[in-house]
Amino acid sequence: MRALYFASLLLSINVCKSSLSEDFGEIYEEPEEVSVWPQPQKYQASPVTFQLSAYIFQIAHAKGSSAGPSCVLLQNAFRRYIDYIFGYGKKHKKNVKVFDSDLAELQVFITSPDSECDSYPTVKSDESYQLSVDQPTSVLKAPTVWGALRGLETFTQLVFEDKYGVKKINKTDISDFPRFAHRGILLDTSRHYLPLKVILVNLEAMAMNKFNVFHWHIVDDQSFPYMSPTFPDLSQKGAYQPYTHVYTSADVNMVIEFARMHGIRVIAEFDTPGHTQSWGKGQPGLLTPCYSGSTPSGTFGPVNPILNTTYDFMASFFKEISTVFPDAYIHLGGDEVDFSCWKSNPDIQKFMAQQGFGQDYSKLESYYIQRILDIVKATNKGYMVWQEVFDNEVKLNADTLIHVWKEKPQYENEMARVTAAGFHALLSTPWYLNRISYGQDWQGIYRADPQSFNGTAEQKQLVIGGEACLWGEYVDATNLTPRLWPRASAVGERLWSDENVKDVNSAYTRLAKHRCRMLRRGIPAEPLFVGYCRHEYDGL
Repeated sequence: MRALYFASLLLSINVCKSSLSEDFGEIYEEPEEVSVWPQPQKYQASPVTFQLSAYIFQIAHAKGSSAGPSCVLLQNAFRRYIDYIFGYGKKHKKNVKVFDSDLAELQVFITSPDSECDSYPTVKSDESYQLSVDQPTSVLKAPTVWGALRGLETFTQLVFEDKYGVKKINKTDISDFPRFAHRGILLDTSRHYLPLKVILVNLEAMAMNKFNVFHWHIVDDQSFPYMSPTFPDLSQKGAYQPYTHVYTSADVNMVIEFARMHGIRVIAEFDTPGHTQSWGKGQPGLLTPCYSGSTPSGTFGPVNPILNTTYDFMASFFKEISTVFPDAYIHLGGDEVDFSCWKSNPDIQKFMAQQGFGQDYSKLESYYIQRILDIVKATNKGYMVWQEVFDNEVKLNADTLIHVWKEKPQYENEMARVTAAGFHALLSTPWYLNRISYGQDWQGIYRADPQSFNGTAEQKQLVIGGEACLWGEYVDATNLTPRLWPRASAVGERLWSDENVKDVNSAYTRLAKHRCRMLRRGIPAEPLFVGYCRHEYDGL
């Protein structure tokens, strides 16, 4: 567990002074008060404040809780959040104020007989919690450890530092739960390799913003960094560097366990039949030979859908993936398939005629994807697919998750079509954070809502959430984190908080403070506008 714990950037939180945006037409200095991001469902605070002393205050298991000292997940979380509150390392310890503590303890009580301490979070995990901050003991109640983790984050954000450096917290009562079950961040590790430490830091940032899904777009055309024990040539020949730009089994396990410790699912995406040029380098015969006239051109297109060897390989590969990644779902992609190579290949043309597909190559794509879906289903995994799979009318199981990403036709219409067909839907279209512009684009990100389409109440219940996507063409370890945060935080509140929490002015005030908290924890989040944080560079 220590190996997983090392990456936590354990620094105390604080509030900041910052200026409002040009939209508000004035410079505004923040009062020294705290606010929680994302905003809880029900929140009642009193002006009464209590002091916390690093030498007295502790977080502990409540008597009778179904998760006790043997729950490593919570034990690690207790240490982590104590360090977030009071600081980590000698530099911060020497500044700790010594005084009596009004608040002695936060007791964590897991109410369900199955605390889920040793399991992985799922789409059905209960993340609700109730928090009562009072003296001398505060109480955090949650059905499962996943709700406890969210409540610990909220408690920590309530702590602030007065002008004398004393840690304080207001008397507060909170009842909270997420609006959507699936709140994700997609990171792309193919266009640019991302070192483990970058992934782990962003998992911490995700937990801080109450995201619960890491969508790992692990391979693509450009490189194949996943090191497969079954097919080692995939990374040996497909990665940028076969020994340094790869994720070993130990690396993958570390990401999965670190994510679990923060209440985050890891959903791996292996996108086919397109986006697979790197696959072909280590798996000869997998890709379709393209033709120029009647002769091969020497180039290759998507996965070859007419060969039995293709499906033999895929069956072995996804059997491995199903054991490596414990989540109940695998993302199978299925987007942006270029048909030109298939059209040029005489063997493909012959197969099309035999199958009665005519010249409709979307039918060939559907034929391939249906066989892949059957392969994955045989591993007892569910699957997520990009919207093209639905658009091309591939036969899908009722529990398939359709991931909407395209702008045209309008994504609201696509969400209505998907849910009208009875499928669960996930939205990403308005949250492609690789797209940047000068100014406060977070406001448009904040206003977008997964349920803002014309449909019945039953249809809107089929929307399970959304994901912010950061594609990697122009992003690597040098700029990923500040480009992602705090812009992704806007998505986090939209997916967690009540649908009526949409005031941009209020959000700016709270998000500016939250950005300062992220800096204090060592997360280099970019500024919203002009201004400064009181402890701006303490954690960097």
